Amino acid sequence: MVQAQLARNAMISGFMDSLQEPRTPYISPKRLSKVLGVKIASLAELTGVHRNTLRNPSSERLQGRMREMVKVITAATELAGDIDKAIYWYRNEPIADYGHRTAAELVAEGHAEAVLAYIRDLENGARG
Repeated sequence: MVQAQLARNAMISGFMDSLQEPRTPYISPKRLSKVLGVKIASLAELTGVHRNTLRNPSSERLQGRMREMVKVITAATELAGDIDKAIYWYRNEPIADYGHRTAAELVAEGHAEAVLAYIRDLENGARG
């Protein structure tokens, strides 16, 4: 159990490191779009910013929205035990309790906290 948690922590730490804009404290829009398997223009849609905003990684709004995305993916990774599975779930799995929208759609609409609450419920065995 402890070993599994340590492995997940290392995996998440590596994931976070892979998203960092080189030599900055920011999440890289290009790196995040690559990890999610979406074009940069689609990342703009998912974050609710204009595509030109992605050229300025230090934009507070952009960073805030990307942090929400990463927070949800990280929480899903804790549950799934695998980043690739968590990203797949985030982008593709409809959540019945939220009108069959995906976590990505919900986060794009500004409902990251609702998705995090759903994940906490799953962790606690309330659904599924």
